[in-house]
Amino acid sequence: MLLLRLTAPVLDTHAYVVAGAEGGHAVVVDPGAGSAAAVHDLLTSHRLTLGAVVVTHGHADHVWDAAAVAGDAVPVYVATPDAYRLDDPAGALGPQLGPYFTQVAPTPWRRPARVEPLPAACMSGGGATLVPGVVVRGIPAPGHTEGSTVLLVRGSVAGIDVLPDGAAAGPDGQHLIALCGDVFFAGSVGRTDLSGGDEKEMAETLRTLARSLPPETVLLPGHGPGTVLEREVATNPHLRAALARR
Repeated sequence: MLLLRLTAPVLDTHAYVVAGAEGGHAVVVDPGAGSAAAVHDLLTSHRLTLGAVVVTHGHADHVWDAAAVAGDAVPVYVATPDAYRLDDPAGALGPQLGPYFTQVAPTPWRRPARVEPLPAACMSGGGATLVPGVVVRGIPAPGHTEGSTVLLVRGSVAGIDVLPDGAAAGPDGQHLIALCGDVFFAGSVGRTDLSGGDEKEMAETLRTLARSLPPETVLLPGHGPGTVLEREVATNPHLRAALARR
């Protein structure tokens, strides 16, 4: 599996490119404001054909360049509870953050031509093949937003520089990668005080993920460095507090 990361200039939001191999089909996750040109350069340099864009949630810094990346033909997948945010993602941030974002974004917002809900098969069982060679499983993770979703992919990772220190493959020799959006961060978690956030739901999400995912799961957040679930269970004060509640 090829796993690549680049960072958008606005709010340092990470975008990820996932493909089965060089020269194959790719999924782009969370193309933030100002990332489109760099995403296209990555796709070209690795001879990848874009087949899908997926956003972990509908906040403006994670979706802003989705239309520029996807064009008219490629679907942009989002969990249904967050689909409304793609009508006006800056406005959905509220009256304080929304105007700020429109000022710092290098281009005006453009709604993607093909916004589609994450396929039902993606959200159950072993996930769904979004493009040849890339199986994605989505786990609902509300709390930061109503539709926040953790995206799981599994494989032997070729883009090894993306993996955090201490990342280990599972018993099958493959890495389980969780693209977390703004649910987990290294040493922290996503904020719950914006519109659509819910502190209790976030705590339940954290408990569910910590108890259901293998400890070696690699957590790749939308901002900052990657980490490993086992490390966060041991040291992340927000996660530890959530686990202690029940």
